[in-house]
Amino acid sequence: MLTKRQKVNATKDVIRHDKDSGSPEYQIALFTTRIKKLTTHLKKNIHDFHSRRGLLKMVAKRKKLLTYLEDKDPKAYKALIKKLGLKK
Repeated sequence: MLTKRQKVNATKDVIRHDKDSGSPEYQIALFTTRIKKLTTHLKKNIHDFHSRRGLLKMVAKRKKLLTYLEDKDPKAYKALIKKLGLKK
């Protein structure tokens, strides 16, 4: 779970407007932050299989959103990949 401050820090570069909470860029940035946080948790707790399943679901959802964004707006997709440090 991310705190409000962590959400703001994760999404401050990608939000479209002040009340943005549903744009693909916003959602991808949040998923990326949650994935990083959960990955460090799973490195310490290797037998936490329930959290591992949640991580895999988050990765799949982020991948779907990235594919959607790439189809709809390739420029925004490339900029987001660069900002978040993701590779494809």
